Amino acid sequence: MGYRNGTYIAFDGLDQKNPSQSDFRYYGTIQAWAENKDIEFNYVDSHEKTYAVNDSSEKETLKSRIRERLSNSKNVIVIISSNTRMSGSMLSYEIEQAVDRYNLPLIIAYTDYSMLANPSDLAQCWPTALMLRVKNGKAKAIHVPFLKNAILDAINQFDVHKGNLKSSLSHYSQSAHHSFGCISSQRIFINTRK
Repeated sequence: MGYRNGTYIAFDGLDQKNPSQSDFRYYGTIQAWAENKDIEFNYVDSHEKTYAVNDSSEKETLKSRIRERLSNSKNVIVIISSNTRMSGSMLSYEIEQAVDRYNLPLIIAYTDYSMLANPSDLAQCWPTALMLRVKNGKAKAIHVPFLKNAILDAINQFDVHKGNLKSSLSHYSQSAHHSFGCISSQRIFINTRK
């Protein structure tokens, strides 16, 4: 295993052939942030470290590639949307491997929220694989809104080398949300949908 410096991005492909009809579009958003010269957003994409596979690849080939990418990763972004399935997608396998095999910290990014004050109230959004690992404390995770500044801060702050996430339900403070531009100082600090 080489130096683990990549960020693996996990999402539910929703069995769609058209990426714009699945949560792949959020992965595309992160790539666009990184490619935009006017935005300061730098990360090492674990998906670019190995050759590409697609949803039509044989399942065992896909699982092998996922493990290879995770073994080179320092953290994992798990994208959660209103369409994310509880089970039946490769996302469950990615979460299981990230936590159980590679001990990777998770950055749980919610596409439908602009503020996260109490992650446990969003348990109904979690795939079963994530729910089990949060509830038993095995997953070390920070829960963030799907916003550029919050995600970039989490990528740079929480990784396998630092080991600084101690909880499954970590989240940013109200002042951090304010610094990310998520909220004004007058808003009540609660989970807030976009």
